[in-house]
Amino acid sequence: MIVLIIITLLAIFLSFIADKKKTIEALKRGSLMFLKLLPKMLNIIILISIILYFVSKEFLITNFGSNPGIFGYVMAAITGSITLIPGFIAYPICGYLIKNGVGYPIIAVFITTLMMVGIATIPIEKQYFGLKATILRNGLSLIGAFIVSLLIGLLWNII
Repeated sequence: MIVLIIITLLAIFLSFIADKKKTIEALKRGSLMFLKLLPKMLNIIILISIILYFVSKEFLITNFGSNPGIFGYVMAAITGSITLIPGFIAYPICGYLIKNGVGYPIIAVFITTLMMVGIATIPIEKQYFGLKATILRNGLSLIGAFIVSLLIGLLWNII
């Protein structure tokens, strides 16, 4: 983490040397974007923290552990498909879930559907690409999520 901070500060310094005005403008824009995004991200983090607080470790292990059954995969796919959270929030959540016994294939289904299947965005996508393309893309992405999960499960057992 410290390395990234140093690289970022170095890049800002070099940018400032190259063009003060553009660098200051970029920092202002970036700060405003961050401040606009912050309340939404905090709400998501708080909501997920509350949900994870009420979900017991035993429930996670039983339903999403090493032998989750079809229920675990389907629930992970549904949750990923309807959830609108960015990757930088989802990855730490998945890390927490793994530490609490959730299997890698379940995490693979969740992350893949989260990034590729968009139930909540269907109305917007339908406007731009049409209903047929929207359903086809989401359906193939869902199938792809299960294929990725199967491959992760096979590879994880080999390693």
